[in-house]
Amino acid sequence: MVLHDFKVKDLQGNNFDFADLKGKKVMVVNTASECGLTPQYAQLQELYEQNKDNDFVIVGFPCNDFGAQEPGSETEIASFCSKNYGVTFPMLEKVTVKGAQKHPIYEWILSESAKLGQDAEIQWNFQKFLFDEKGTFVKCIAPTVSPVDDQILTWLNGK
Repeated sequence: MVLHDFKVKDLQGNNFDFADLKGKKVMVVNTASECGLTPQYAQLQELYEQNKDNDFVIVGFPCNDFGAQEPGSETEIASFCSKNYGVTFPMLEKVTVKGAQKHPIYEWILSESAKLGQDAEIQWNFQKFLFDEKGTFVKCIAPTVSPVDDQILTWLNGK
């Protein structure tokens, strides 16, 4: 199984097929609108703008699992992201990323992360997961690490 095997809904209720991302590096990040790390949306958008034409995409999954910091509906989340941060990267449906109700994509991501001896649980909002062009898990990045940190830029630029 790889990332490209998953299909989910976006914030507007449209189908989003990860198979459409074949050939692109992907960053999956769980987001929240009322978190101390919420300003990372600006850095995520900057990273996306600078690299979207170079076979890179960021995919955001809003979640309310940490401190109830994403209480809004999908419509409210979409409005917040657009109005406050100009987000144009794909924002998918609000999901649960921990516990018994964990979304299947996060079950798989965390399983893949654990296989490489990395985090097997989400620490907080804005945890980042990197995938190569084939949809294979590469690395987990802690929530507090900036989306434009050198380790991410180095991976993105293939160095």
